[in-house]
Amino acid sequence: MKRSLLALCFAPALFAGFAIVQTVAPASAAANCVKGEHKPPYKLGWANIYSVPTWMKETTGTIEAMADELKKQGLVDKLTITDAQGNATTQIQQIQSMIDAKLDAIIVDAGSATALDRVIADACAHGIAVANFDSLVDTKDLTTKIDTDQTLWGKQAADWRVAQLGGKGKIIALNGPAGVSVSDDRRKGAEPVFKANPGIVILAETNTPYNAAPAQEAVTNLLFSNPDIDGVWSQGGALTAGAVTAFEKQGRKLVPMTGENYRPFLEMWKAKKLTAWGTQQPNWLAAFAVYASVKALQGADIPAYIDVPLPIITNDNLDSYLARAKDFATDGYIYSTYDTKLFDDLIARSLKK
Repeated sequence: MKRSLLALCFAPALFAGFAIVQTVAPASAAANCVKGEHKPPYKLGWANIYSVPTWMKETTGTIEAMADELKKQGLVDKLTITDAQGNATTQIQQIQSMIDAKLDAIIVDAGSATALDRVIADACAHGIAVANFDSLVDTKDLTTKIDTDQTLWGKQAADWRVAQLGGKGKIIALNGPAGVSVSDDRRKGAEPVFKANPGIVILAETNTPYNAAPAQEAVTNLLFSNPDIDGVWSQGGALTAGAVTAFEKQGRKLVPMTGENYRPFLEMWKAKKLTAWGTQQPNWLAAFAVYASVKALQGADIPAYIDVPLPIITNDNLDSYLARAKDFATDGYIYSTYDTKLFDDLIARSLKK
């Protein structure tokens, strides 16, 4: 997303939100992991699993923009960014380097639900605020996890898929990478729905990166061996865009599909009059992780888990997303607007649970 629009989204709220945070003494830390001396400006680390997909580029953009605003207020000294290039072992080593560098907070989007547990627990033991978003780790030895309900994501997409087909039809399922919690949890959420509706037959499933090109290749292979497909249950917008392209290149009739807020998919939805349903994993979960980490370092009470409601995309609000398309990359994700008032409200709501 363009940096100017990011500033418009949250800059005014940052000053108001952090005025409250700065009144809390660091010694009164209420959040998990935070202990010892943490004085602003803080040193932050963003341990990224990979940077190539556009979703990750936009996500990193929200982190950088938030950190830039906090630098202006004297709350952040520097932001260290690493890229594990999809390798969980590399990500572990990079997080360990952040611990050794005595950073104040580490932001993590995990490449594995289990492999990072030990190093994250070690960061927590060293008094570092650790905020995990999107792809979550299993360990509870961290400051906070921030995410939408991924199992609900899968369930709602499956509910729509079943209802739209009237409980009977042949479908293919497009998943993200195996072993990544986002993909695994979405699939787990869908499974009870499909089991309860035996008339829905899953012909085949794929596991690919959340990119259109590999999804297109995988779906093309499935089309050769499955002449009759009534629908697609896809758990990613780029995956769905790849599926649409594969269907068209093979001269196949487009079928109803689920997807996400991936700009090309939303534009295909509108232009081709697709029967579709979508939701999103907001990129600003990353900015939220930065915000929550700094609040934790300032002594605020941050819940162990912060639940972010899933925004749903249907024909009724599709145009409202496309109206903002120009502010995003041509292969970007048109995520919902946000500000720090929203973050504060979500923190407060989660603390009450």
